[in-house]
Amino acid sequence: METTYYDHGTTAERWERARMFFDAKDYAAAARVLGSLVEEVPEQTGPRLLLARAYYHSAQLRRAEDELRVIVERDPVEHYARLMLGRTLQRQGRHEEAEPHMRLASALAGDFEQA
Repeated sequence: METTYYDHGTTAERWERARMFFDAKDYAAAARVLGSLVEEVPEQTGPRLLLARAYYHSAQLRRAEDELRVIVERDPVEHYARLMLGRTLQRQGRHEEAEPHMRLASALAGDFEQA
């Protein structure tokens, strides 16, 4: 199998490349790099969360949802993943399903409504 630009280099080099693409708002390219990183280090939250964000920003909402669900299943109190999952569901018009995730993300962030 031939190595492409997206797959070339060490894990750290590919992580930096993915972040560069993401920061440049080239979310599809970031997702290409991050997809292989997540396969390589599936237990790490950072690459999976950035992959979910890249999918979200490139309107690949089902893929974003899948990655975010893996994160919150492993770590139910991962605040940002909860927030992103809620927003991803909202963007798909699934507001009722999004609500518990949004409430939990808010509580985890310490944003409590004043009575």
